[in-house]
Amino acid sequence: MTDNRFDIVVVGAGMAGASLAAHLADHASVLVLEGEDRPGYHTTGRSAAFWTESYGGPGVQPLTTASGPMLRDLGVLSTRTALTIGRAEQTRDVEAFASRYAKLGIDVQLLDHEQMAQHVPGLRSAWTRGALEPSCSDIDVGALHAHYLAKLRQGGAELWCHARLVAVTRSSAGWQLTLEDGRRVRCATVVNAAGAWADPVARLAGVRPLGIAPLRRTIAQLRVAPSVPARLPLVLDIAERFYFKPDAGRLWLSPHDETPSAPCDAAADEVDVATAIERLKDVVDWSVERLEHRWAGLRSFAPDRLPVLGFDPRDTGFFWFAGQGGFGIQTAPAAAQLGAALVLGQAIDNLDPEPYSPLRFG
Repeated sequence: MTDNRFDIVVVGAGMAGASLAAHLADHASVLVLEGEDRPGYHTTGRSAAFWTESYGGPGVQPLTTASGPMLRDLGVLSTRTALTIGRAEQTRDVEAFASRYAKLGIDVQLLDHEQMAQHVPGLRSAWTRGALEPSCSDIDVGALHAHYLAKLRQGGAELWCHARLVAVTRSSAGWQLTLEDGRRVRCATVVNAAGAWADPVARLAGVRPLGIAPLRRTIAQLRVAPSVPARLPLVLDIAERFYFKPDAGRLWLSPHDETPSAPCDAAADEVDVATAIERLKDVVDWSVERLEHRWAGLRSFAPDRLPVLGFDPRDTGFFWFAGQGGFGIQTAPAAAQLGAALVLGQAIDNLDPEPYSPLRFG
């Protein structure tokens, strides 16, 4: 069987792999391998779909902020606002949260209960302090992913679905990748954008795993009464026990769970859905009329919960583009530009790659 040859093979066609391949395609011959029958089947297709600069922490914020203008230019953002709320005993936590991000140049406005209730009708009296982020927006994830898939194809990259890796071997001539159907691919550089499968892909390649752990996140779609206000903010708990937002007249609700999982086609657990609903009842006086849909996705984190973007310190032909956690979509434009510059050895203008380098793991 004839080997297919490319400069770069990107493993994974979710938002991470598609966005990076789109930026590489004009500069090299690129193949994107996707194990499923369509790209974005797992985490990308199950996102809660928001962009807010505080989400993911101060270490992620530079990528999020840098991505904002690019997402707006692509027309995939629509205004939402975000409101992080706390009880009386959490006042200092909310105020510290607001101060931390204000120092980073983010517009954060402290609110009392009466002001919060104007944004969240039916908010229970126990919730006394909030931090409003007017810049928060919804993301059209499907449109963003489709943009990158179209861009990579326009650049000449190939996308193979049903392309599961079974073996990866290294030689002085480069990499040979063998697929489940027997096809073989040769390349100079392997990009590991495999999401929850990032460590298993590294093991296949003989590269030391970095401890990137998949954690299950659950979302339930509810019909509630009174009906969900169209301009309801994304509401987040300062203690990270829930968040919820409106979507087409329904409520998307998560218990903010992070349940360790093997890489898999994740499914929502009934207990997690019930937990989310109980926590919602503690926040607002709405009644839940129907559970219409539920789903789960895997968010994959490195040990320090920052993305891993860069060449492996032990093999400069293996590039990590993984560990984006639950913020991979909101940071996709900036992360892809940074990752492509690192792969191609180009100058980097506005972002410091060091915090995301695999070198930080030794």
